[in-house]
Amino acid sequence: MADRKDLSSWLEGEPSGRDPVGGRGHRLGLSSEGAGSLARLGRRLGAVLVDWVACLAISGAFFSVSPDAFFLTRGNQWATLGIFALENVLLVGSIGNTLGHRLFGLRVRRVFAADSAEAADPVWETAAPGFLSALVRTLLLCLVIPAVVWDADGRGLHDRVAGTAIVRR
Repeated sequence: MADRKDLSSWLEGEPSGRDPVGGRGHRLGLSSEGAGSLARLGRRLGAVLVDWVACLAISGAFFSVSPDAFFLTRGNQWATLGIFALENVLLVGSIGNTLGHRLFGLRVRRVFAADSAEAADPVWETAAPGFLSALVRTLLLCLVIPAVVWDADGRGLHDRVAGTAIVRR
């Protein structure tokens, strides 16, 4: 009987052919662990949750549609999304992180030429990504779907399009 590796179970772990040599972020010139490595999913989800709850609280305080409802559920849904987008554009564009990113030890960095095959050594910016990159990143983040589509390194489509990555501090 033939041994079919392509039909094996997902329980056996990730196939060795799919793991980038050197680990996650190696193709981007990042270390695979510690400060400066690509942020893992748990930290990113925690940061988004903190940001969303903060925006819900602001929306509930200033754009209340149901004053008798619980504080975090009384705000207008579009106001909450607008506050979330404004927070991301302003804070990521100017200082490179949001409140949630800061609490979870993350920052957004800009990379140039990381996606091209001929770029052997991507150039990383240590400063904030800037408002244009933050705007592009935020618009795609608010659409949700680009944020949950990842490449082999675990970087979201919204970060790839904006030329950014979320890294650990």
